[in-house]
Amino acid sequence: MLNYIWFAMIAASVVCALVNGRIGELSGAVMEGAQQAVELSFSLLGSMCAWLGFLKIAEKSGLCALLAQGFSPLIDRLFPEYRDNEEIKGKICMNLSANFLGLGNAATPLGLSAMESMAKRNQGAVPTKGMILFVVINTASIQLLPVNMAAMRSACHSAEPFGILPEIWITSAASLLVCVLFCKLMERREGRLWNR
Repeated sequence: MLNYIWFAMIAASVVCALVNGRIGELSGAVMEGAQQAVELSFSLLGSMCAWLGFLKIAEKSGLCALLAQGFSPLIDRLFPEYRDNEEIKGKICMNLSANFLGLGNAATPLGLSAMESMAKRNQGAVPTKGMILFVVINTASIQLLPVNMAAMRSACHSAEPFGILPEIWITSAASLLVCVLFCKLMERREGRLWNR
């Protein structure tokens, strides 16, 4: 579906450029945008590699398990079905920590690893409540320090790359709260429907 939307947008821009006689400007903008995308990717690659390395070291050194114990009360409350599984709790914790630091790209492999472990434990095609909540929390993750966003703003020559912190904190905290509350309400509603 997304491919169709992108194609429609590209086709509309080409038609508009042809109608207005600005096809040369469109070609220049396409080339400039492609160059900026490559430059931005390389500028983000360094920070992403560094943080992925730090997270892998934390996992191998046992810091993952230590963080899982520290965050255990919160994780147990949000994900009661994984209360007895330290491996899954550790992966959830590392993923949430990476998202908390605003490292969305670095958090993705950790999130996929956690989902894989949850799916193995579930041994079924139907996602569990914990898996659904985990995806929702990742989608609306709270960010204390949006490193990737600051790196992008810095690459675009922003005078204050971290100048958006209060707005990021408010919006990410509000979206996370709404999403978690909605998931928990749906879980409760589903439980009432099954008990009828």
